[in-house]
Amino acid sequence: MSDTVVVGLDVGGTSTRATALTLTGERLGTGRAGGGNPTSHGADRAAAELSTALREALRGVDPARVRAGAIGLAGAGRLRADPAGRAAFDRAWSDAGLRCPYAVHSDALVGYASGTAAPDGTILIAGTGAIAAQVCRWRLDRVADGHGWLLGDAGSGFWLGREAVRALLADLDAGREPGPLGRRVLTALLGDDRVAARPRDTVDAVVQAVTRRPPVELARLAPLVIAAAAEAEPVAVTLIGEAAVALTASVARIRPAGTADPVVLGGGPLIDGTPLATAVRAELTRRWPAASLRVAGNGAAAAAWLAARDLPGVTDPTALHRLLLPAAA
Repeated sequence: MSDTVVVGLDVGGTSTRATALTLTGERLGTGRAGGGNPTSHGADRAAAELSTALREALRGVDPARVRAGAIGLAGAGRLRADPAGRAAFDRAWSDAGLRCPYAVHSDALVGYASGTAAPDGTILIAGTGAIAAQVCRWRLDRVADGHGWLLGDAGSGFWLGREAVRALLADLDAGREPGPLGRRVLTALLGDDRVAARPRDTVDAVVQAVTRRPPVELARLAPLVIAAAAEAEPVAVTLIGEAAVALTASVARIRPAGTADPVVLGGGPLIDGTPLATAVRAELTRRWPAASLRVAGNGAAAAAWLAARDLPGVTDPTALHRLLLPAAA
């Protein structure tokens, strides 16, 4: 088994990461390419990015040593159900010289595995959108939210951006001067934080600035809310608290009360020591005091571990997890 290599890929909408690891934890290569999600980019372009990342990760590695592989991506079920998309990924896999099988897993499952080796638990991801998922014996059991900006994603980056704009508009409607967060939002949207002599003119300008862009772009305002909350700006602090409650409520839809299984937190706003991460941790601890809170790590390495754990000769998957993902131990 010391000569065995496993390959894992973490495929996102903006980047694709690949890694080749031995079962002793030696990293033989890594690769990176552009967004490889077939739902976002189409099967052919996604497969091309997959191929680029794979070839880079396998540079100098004999493909015959690779015994298993796994790919994690959002919309894994759609890829598995799409013959053309799966065929494009199959070609990218074989063109890299790989002859072993590979599995396709959801990004939520891979994110969970990047934070813990426990077979049962929960993952909460907050980025542009937000989703919670319950894992049972290494399968996704139940999922909450992830419904997109129009119907859900409560507590997400989009949600924070939208609520910041709503708070600004409420101040302008009431004739109040915007606070520090409102002025940051005005600058981001209009290039200037000044309010017109007739506040309704500024309201109209803000509404037009938001509606002429794709709605999901409101997520780019989330870092302003997070930064303002770090400075104890009252409106931002309130929004962060509401977002933490909303995210925890999504977890509560699928996670039984009193459960001690781990909760893995994923997405930049939840893993970088931000005010939102602090608030979410406090809410989760209040609801599930016995649960350990973990942080999502290397998705490509987690995918490789998911591929390796069922190989003949792997008798202790937990020990293997510590080797392949030491930061999660």
